[in-house]
Amino acid sequence: MQLLQVLTDTKQKAEVTIDMATGLVSKIVDFTIGYAPKIVGAILFYLIGTWLIKKMVSLIAKFLQAKDYDPSLESFLLSIVKVALTILLFVSIMGIVGVDTGAFSALIVGAGVAIGGALNGSLGNLAGGVMMLIFKPFKVGDMIEAQGITGMVSEQGVFNTTVLTPENKTVFIPNGPLSTGVITNYTSYGNLRVDLTMAISPNTEIETARSVAIAAMLTHPKVLKTPSPEVNVLKVGDGMVTLAIRPYCVQADYWDVYFGAQELVKNAWDKHGIDGPTPHRVVITKSA
Repeated sequence: MQLLQVLTDTKQKAEVTIDMATGLVSKIVDFTIGYAPKIVGAILFYLIGTWLIKKMVSLIAKFLQAKDYDPSLESFLLSIVKVALTILLFVSIMGIVGVDTGAFSALIVGAGVAIGGALNGSLGNLAGGVMMLIFKPFKVGDMIEAQGITGMVSEQGVFNTTVLTPENKTVFIPNGPLSTGVITNYTSYGNLRVDLTMAISPNTEIETARSVAIAAMLTHPKVLKTPSPEVNVLKVGDGMVTLAIRPYCVQADYWDVYFGAQELVKNAWDKHGIDGPTPHRVVITKSA
């Protein structure tokens, strides 16, 4: 009897195991039949989507190259486009598989808002850098004056612009305030006019002083012959005649001409007996 009972229990357990296995197989089959088309569709959608993303990025890259945009701007924009399209593809695939994309989209938006708040200042610099790289108010090598800084642009980044000053100081200007402020580009038209002011005695013949100054400036190897240097009367008064001395040069030679032209003109005037202004003071004495 005990043996019969053991056999009966074993048979029942075997039947239960078989039923469980059959149920599991049935569920797997049902799952496969139900989700196989979705999985296959998701795989096909992924393959087609990645191919389309590569094509779109390639077309945008050709467009940016044709417009001759800055390489750093090209790289940045292409990265943004690729990341955005990849996220969109991922969300779409999740929707095909059957995952609720509403919560996932809300998570992405929330993360974006949090990151944007944390990087508020940096995003302003980023936007300013992108705008300047697109509209190009200056380029690397130009001499500019902006945000109280004058110097040559040595590097133009997405977040900062690097300027090398005449004192050989490297200044990093954030692109946010730079893009919204006044920018003076001294190099846009190729030649720079160096504005100097020098004074002569009111008894000196102006035309003589002008011809001597122009001849002296033309001896400077970095002063351009065309356009020719200019000397004009700026102001008459205060016991002197103030002249505007204006030689022209290329951007790279600005400071050499700025200092060198003044020295040459001063020496030439001394040689030709052209006197500078003599300070004088009028003293009025009142009698008691």
